[in-house]
Amino acid sequence: MKILVVDMTHGGAKIASEFSKKNNCEVFAWDIYNTLKEKDKAILEAQGIKLVDESFYYNNLEKTSSSSEKDDMMVVAPVHCNLPYPVHMTHHQAVGFLMKDRITVPIIEITGVKGKTSTAAMLKEIYHDENPLILSSRGVELVECGKEFNLQKDISITPASIITAWELAEKFYAEPSTGYYKNREHKKHPEEKFNQVGICIFESSLGGTGLADVGIITNIAEDYTIAQGNSRASKAKSQMFTSKIVVCDHESYQKIYSKIPNLPYSPNQTSPPLKQGINTFSIKEKSSGEGSNSDEVNVGAFKINYGLHKTTFKVKVMDLETVDGNIVNTFFEVSTFAPAPYHLENVLSAICASLSMGTPAEILIKELANFKGLPGRTSIRNYKGTTIIEEINPGINVTAVKRAITMIKGYDKPVLVIGGSYGVTCEEIDEESLVEVLGGLNEDIPVILTGDLGRSIWDKLEKIPIYCPEIGQALNLAGEKGAKNILLVYRSSFSDLSKR
Repeated sequence: MKILVVDMTHGGAKIASEFSKKNNCEVFAWDIYNTLKEKDKAILEAQGIKLVDESFYYNNLEKTSSSSEKDDMMVVAPVHCNLPYPVHMTHHQAVGFLMKDRITVPIIEITGVKGKTSTAAMLKEIYHDENPLILSSRGVELVECGKEFNLQKDISITPASIITAWELAEKFYAEPSTGYYKNREHKKHPEEKFNQVGICIFESSLGGTGLADVGIITNIAEDYTIAQGNSRASKAKSQMFTSKIVVCDHESYQKIYSKIPNLPYSPNQTSPPLKQGINTFSIKEKSSGEGSNSDEVNVGAFKINYGLHKTTFKVKVMDLETVDGNIVNTFFEVSTFAPAPYHLENVLSAICASLSMGTPAEILIKELANFKGLPGRTSIRNYKGTTIIEEINPGINVTAVKRAITMIKGYDKPVLVIGGSYGVTCEEIDEESLVEVLGGLNEDIPVILTGDLGRSIWDKLEKIPIYCPEIGQALNLAGEKGAKNILLVYRSSFSDLSKR
């Protein structure tokens, strides 16, 4: 079988490598963005993988598409890759195919436009005692016997990173005399097999692999275009509907996915879509009573009391389906870090997913009470007597900025510090829309711009705000202006910003 793996930039090299290990597979790799270094090319070629260019793709696909011969070339490409001929398998589906017999523990996968990493962090807290393996934009983490280990810090959330995460966990357990084992309180015998991971929590961009017991779509806050404008994020993320149970925010499901006739997404759909359970979540605030799960919301929050450090709310669960086929109906109260509605939506996604896994509500209540926010992403800290609410995210977009500004309006003497860097994700922020949002703020919320992004916006605003090149300068200036609460919205990788 000939296999052409397209796009070495977004995990294709790892996928090609895995296919090369299978019998009767002749693997070709097309570095469509020309990013491979010479040493990486040498590694692929040493594995018997043939490096090809676009002429190979066009010659082979044109020949088979114009004849009656059966095409024996399987094309594997990312869902966001814009190719003229049909793709046989996306990178997500390839990872599902390659790992379906290797990972034998429960899996939760997370995709969505916003809130993926925060949801993964909450699930890590909930399953802290079950030795979870976590892949997120913060790296690959492993919790064993209550002790946390960071196996790799800098890693993408492309689907191929799931393979890397599992291999790192295998290595962790397979080498009792080296690596992390040297600092562990208890050591296992070398002959013990790899069987310690209890659950996998995988954050994945643009879809799911089909491996998940529960697949989460946190939201479609912005349905941005992909594949050079030929597709949309919502379509790519619909790959998550290959999970056994799908957890999706109610608004996205009703507006988008309930109207799609052929879920789950497949590049070459030839059979009816798989049937799976679908559980939705939503904030359902009520002034009195026990709330309502109208419109078939399975997990709703009501009687919400927002706080900067702790938010308390009641949860109503109605007709939620678990992976074991049970139906859950219950009420309970949760107290956790969720200073604004969009944080609470992330909490609900974690609650809905955990209940779908069959986890008792008592565990959710206990573990979420320990969640204090995600350092650097959404967290609270004191800075020279001033409270700073940090919203730091490499994928911050205009919707996130709007939500954050709505949150700060209710606090005493707020100042908005906003800025960041370019090139931290594939999708850059819509500057024109951001300028429109900032230009519409009244003087009750002073704005200080910082970083490269702040400098670019500064040039475009008619009402000229203050600009500080460095983030520390901006925070100091906000304090000098009498700020009691500083909202820091910064587009950056936390690993970069943490060095400040």
